[in-house]
Amino acid sequence: MMSSRINFIKPELLNDESISSWFTLRNQESVHPENAIPGLNLGLNTAEKTSAVLTNRQLLLAEIGLEENRIAYGVQVHETNIKEVTVGGVYEDTDGFVTTEKGLALAIQVADCAAVLLGDSENKVIGAAHAGWRGAVADIVPKTIRKMKNLGAESKHINAFVSPCISQQNFEVGEEVAAEFPDQFIDRTNYAKLHVNLKRFIEQQLLNEGISQAHIEINDSCTIADESFYSYRRQKDKSGRMMGIIKLN
Repeated sequence: MMSSRINFIKPELLNDESISSWFTLRNQESVHPENAIPGLNLGLNTAEKTSAVLTNRQLLLAEIGLEENRIAYGVQVHETNIKEVTVGGVYEDTDGFVTTEKGLALAIQVADCAAVLLGDSENKVIGAAHAGWRGAVADIVPKTIRKMKNLGAESKHINAFVSPCISQQNFEVGEEVAAEFPDQFIDRTNYAKLHVNLKRFIEQQLLNEGISQAHIEINDSCTIADESFYSYRRQKDKSGRMMGIIKLN
């Protein structure tokens, strides 16, 4: 979906009467190309002045028609602290959210990690998780789904979106990281070093929680290979943050 200024990915399975969702692109040419980190950088934990990031967040909220007090942001720490929220704001030490609050949006920031958005339109429950490799192997996605189920969600009604993130081709790891993953998600043969398939690992976790394959949407883009996205591995301190957002209408 395009606008005059901001380009998004709109997950197909999580945009209906009950749920809206977005994943922001880098937008380097159209949004503040003169900033230290050009584009729609939404991350306060970046090498950009706070005022510029807050301006970008205002641009985003105006674009998607959301009041500032109706979005929950996490200060993400690669852990599995998942909060049930009923009001917007900034939540410390939080890498996942669930809610049944209508009109409330949940936001996850990424720059190679996966933003996993989850929605049950039938039971009106949504969730969002920050799944880098640390969070993924610590089960943040299954734990978020279980918290949704505690609020009345059912596996058979949950749709899931896995955002653009690091691809197997570019996710080179050492033995200590590979050891955290089941062997089926490690490629030991096609590269000089070990490579991990984070997207397939998350997909298997979704399937294991009873979500059907038809209800899982995985974006194929790699944040390292595709410069439409910010990538911490590619850009280091010059990297901004994208955002996955899901809202209960």
